[in-house]
Parts: sequence; C-alpha cells; structure tokens
Amino acid sequence: MGRWWPLVALAIAQFLMVLDQSVMNVSISQLVEDFDTSVSTIQGVITLYSLVMAMFMLAGGKVGDIIGRRRAFVVGLVVYGLGSAVTAVAPTVAVLAIGWSVLEGLGAALVLPALVALVAGNYEGHLRGVAYAVIGGMAGAGIAVGPIVGGWATTELSWRVVFVGEVVLVLVILVLSRRVSDAARSGPPVRLDVVGTVLSALGLGTMVLAVLRASTWGWLQPRQSPVEPFGFALTPFVVLAGALLVWAFVRWQRRREAHEQDPLVHLDLLGVPALRSGLVGLFSQNLVLMGVFFGLPLYLQLVIGLDALETGVRMLPVSIAMLATSALGSGLSGRFGARTIVRSGLVATMVAIIALLATVEPSLAEGAFGVSMALLGVGMGLIVSQLGNVVQSSVDASGRGEAGGLQFTGQQLGSSLGIALIGAIVLGGLTTSFLANVRDDARLDPEVVALVEQRLEDATPDFLPVEVVEEAAVSAGLDEAEVTAIVEDYQDAQLRSLKSGLLVAAVLALLALGFTGNLPRGRPGEVVPEAAGA
Repeated sequence: MGRWWPLVALAIAQFLMVLDQSVMNVSISQLVEDFDTSVSTIQGVITLYSLVMAMFMLAGGKVGDIIGRRRAFVVGLVVYGLGSAVTAVAPTVAVLAIGWSVLEGLGAALVLPALVALVAGNYEGHLRGVAYAVIGGMAGAGIAVGPIVGGWATTELSWRVVFVGEVVLVLVILVLSRRVSDAARSGPPVRLDVVGTVLSALGLGTMVLAVLRASTWGWLQPRQSPVEPFGFALTPFVVLAGALLVWAFVRWQRRREAHEQDPLVHLDLLGVPALRSGLVGLFSQNLVLMGVFFGLPLYLQLVIGLDALETGVRMLPVSIAMLATSALGSGLSGRFGARTIVRSGLVATMVAIIALLATVEPSLAEGAFGVSMALLGVGMGLIVSQLGNVVQSSVDASGRGEAGGLQFTGQQLGSSLGIALIGAIVLGGLTTSFLANVRDDARLDPEVVALVEQRLEDATPDFLPVEVVEEAAVSAGLDEAEVTAIVEDYQDAQLRSLKSGLLVAAVLALLALGFTGNLPRGRPGEVVPEAAGA
C-alpha cells in the first residue's frame, strides 16, 4: 500500500478541484436568496472562478517549474483551503467572490499543473498509466458527485457545509502530501514571464467580461451601456480591447523567444495540428457543458420549482453517463480513431441538446428529460475520453508540461466563456422576449405596457421566479386580468430565453465539428495519412 499513498493524495486533490465546478450550479437560487442578489451576479461569481484559473494556469505551471512541483502543489492547496474557509463564512457576495472565485481559482491554478507532473514523477511504466487512469476517474467522480453533494447540502443543511468539508479535505491532502516525492525537472533554470502573465490574464479576462456584461450592456444595440461609442453598446469594443491584449501577448512571447528568454508558453506548440484540434475540442466541450449546466438549474428551480437536491437528482444522469462513457471511450480507442469517437460525441451532444429543447416546457417531462441528460453525458464522455490523450501524445516529453498548461487553460476558458455566453443569452433574451410579449398582448392597456417598459429599462436583467413578477404586478396596482396576462407573458419569455440558450449551445457543438479534421483518425498502430481537411 505504501507506494499508493502519493496517488491517494493526488487523487483526492483532483476530486476536490473538479468538485467545485459542479457543486454550486444547483445552488444558484439559494445563493440569490441568501445574499439578496440577482442571478446575473451569481453568474458573474461562477464565471470568475473558472476565469481566474484560465488566466493564471500557464503561470501556475511555470511557478511549479521554478519552486518545485511539490512545493507549488502544497502552496496551492493552502491558498485553496484559505479560499474555501473564506467562502464558508462569506457574509456578502463580494467576500464570496474573493474566497471562491479568486483565492480558490488561484490555488487551483497552482495545484492542477503540479498534480499532473507529480503523477509522472512518482510513478513509471505501467504504474504511471494506472495512476493517470485513477486521476481521470476521480475527475469524473467529482463531476458526478458534485450536483448531489451541492443539492443535498443546500437543501438539508447549507451550501456553506460543502466548503467546510473542502477545508477538511485540504488538511487531509496536506498530511498525505508528505508521501509525495517531488517531480524532477531537467534543463536550465526557468524564470516567470511576468509581462506575459499580465498580458494574457488581462486579455482573456477582458474578453470574457465583455461577454458576461452583454446582457446588461447589449451586444450591439445599447441597453444599459455605461458609454455608447458611435451609438453602439460597449460590448464589442471591450471584446476588441481584449483581443488586442491577446495580440500583444503573442507579440511579447515571440520577442522573448527571439531573445532566447523563457516565454510563458512556446507558441510553436500551437502549430502542431493534432494538439491544436485537441485544445479546441476541450475548449468546446467545456463551453457547451458549463453553459448547459448554468441554464438548466434556472429551468428546474425557477420555472419548475424544484429545490437544490431535486435539481441535483435531475442532473445526475449526465454526470453518471459522462463518467461511464469516458471509461468506455478509452477502450473504444483500441478499435476506432480519436477523430471518429470525438465526432460521434459531438453529434450525440447536439442531438441531446435538441432533445432537451423539446422538454423545456411549463411542466417537466421526467422521462424525456432524463434520457436527454444521459445522452448529453454520453456525448461529453466520448469527447473527454480522447482529447486529453491526444494533447499529450501530440508532443514529446519536453513539451508535455506546457501542453498540459494549455489544456487546463483551454478547459477553464471554455467553462468561463460558456457560463458567460449562455448566461448572457438567457438573461438578455428573457428581457427582450418579455417586452415583446407585453407589447403584443391585447389584454394589456398602453399604460400598463409603458409601465413594464420603464421597469425593464431601469432594471438589471435577471431571471426571477414567477411569484416575484406576480407580486410586483399586484403591488403596481394592476387588476387581476392584467396580473394574469403579465405572469403568462413572463412564463413564456422564460421558456423562450432558456431554449435560445440551449439552441446556441447546440450550434456551438456543431461548429466544433469543423475543428476535428486534424485529430488522429486511424486505430492505434495503423498508419493512416492525415487529410488536410475534415
């Protein structure tokens, strides 16, 4: 058993890192109530958690190269545990964001790159393969268990209990980490590219911020945009500013390489076709999954009226199917190429999301919803079973550290952008659809329509329970018939906006198919010439 203690520590750490990304989505409505805030604010906090990891994952990997992977792992755990403790006692949304989104995100950015290297440093040959399989299984377990743990804790106790439990797990891992040997690193000493870190973090953060705020600012037509350049909303200009920062980052990396200085990442890696396709696939997979995982709890809790535990149970099929299929997918790779398996996964994902579109109705179709969620898990499992291996196999041993950093960055960027994008579409679409319904409703007088228009113009887009809208209509002095009309218009707008978000997710999965052309298409050991296109 002695040789497996390091793996126990690393596996628990992997479970912990994944758990947070699936545990809080089912608690959205409770977080809104506890902090007396809006869905859009909680959307921002959830987005920021993944975004912080995406912004600093490459830097976290470099820090591990500089101070040692084991030390980076321990420091990251301490930061993560501190963040969990702050989150558990957070009195305000701002403190919640500092503890969960910032501190835990920074801790994870140190832990995850170091974790991958420590597996390789503590195990060799067949044992290394077993260790990576266990780590992958624990990641799947975190995704599967998260909704149930979050739902149970939120319903029966408090969502804060989850973060108290995380502090306990961090302490256990720290004790076990004494059994973990450091991962040796060869080559000259590495220095952190501070300018590159700042440019990449600002570039990615600025673009995601623009998408996140699009429901409030507007995409092109201004809504509540703080400024209106040339008569347009601020959103496209902030996206452009982020893109310029990313361009400056690329130029800076090339400059450092030309002067034989350590870049944050060797951009030539992106010239490897299989690696590039693998990264786009992982980005797309998280973009779609986390976008759907943000939208569906809104439907289950704020439209259907389920509590957090019931929501977790309804979302469990996707997690279980994803875990089972990812394990099965590694076996399928012995018969089919990664390209075939990933494409099958994307097709299954599209079909699943289209099937979910048909279930988003005023009453929940339990059977159809469960089957659709399970099919979504199958699609996601097929994708994730292949792409990690594709990324690592597309480079030699000297490039695997940076490839892993790019992999984690792509995944977390996809997660943050998925939540921001689908959330913006749902929240912005809700306001637009509700206003259109009210204007077209013959049951409402022009004075009532004007009142609704004024309220929507002054309010930040939010996804509210129907009861809140009904109470607001009653308090505004509307008669019973007008209140009924307003409620029905709002219910229809809720469903329409949720369907819009799901439809965009299906389109994103379709678009991802266009980037699979460079994935390996032959069975292992079979030499198949790579086509230039799909």
